[in-house]
Amino acid sequence: MKPLQLSAETAVKLAKELNVPLEQLMHMPQHILVKKLMELEAAKDNKDE
Repeated sequence: MKPLQLSAETAVKLAKELNVPLEQLMHMPQHILVKKLMELEAAKDNKDE
């Protein structure tokens, strides 16, 4: 499996938001990353309400 195709800026920002090491983020399967992003967005939506 090849690393995700993300810009360095995006990768650093996502790693910080998801609270995972940058290397782990880059080798994370895309479907897991999408799931984590959806969970993060849901948590933000609930926080705003």
